[in-house]
Amino acid sequence: MAASFRWMLQLHKDVPKAARLYSEGLDFTINVCSLRWAELQSGPLKLALLQSNSEHATQKEHSSLLSFTVTDIHTTVSRLMALGAELDGPIKYEIHGKVAAMRGVDGHLLGLYEPF
Repeated sequence: MAASFRWMLQLHKDVPKAARLYSEGLDFTINVCSLRWAELQSGPLKLALLQSNSEHATQKEHSSLLSFTVTDIHTTVSRLMALGAELDGPIKYEIHGKVAAMRGVDGHLLGLYEPF
């Protein structure tokens, strides 16, 4: 029997704030959210958020990367920034589309891609 993917886990200092960023900024559905644990979903992808007081929760050098295709990169960047994310360099205009890197509320890297 082959293994099947269950979820990706991220450590966060403030789980409800991180859940709000993914829900309101990227349209994830929140299935469960407490102070210590959240489960979010986008299509078949499940994202689990776990509360951690450890310094590892905010070390940018050890961040996960989640990549998203969006319909309007500028609107998405603005919405995420209003929720506490930071743009990690300028929006780039590549031959295949626009790309941006952002840091979420605990430093996790979010890749955004808007195809032309």
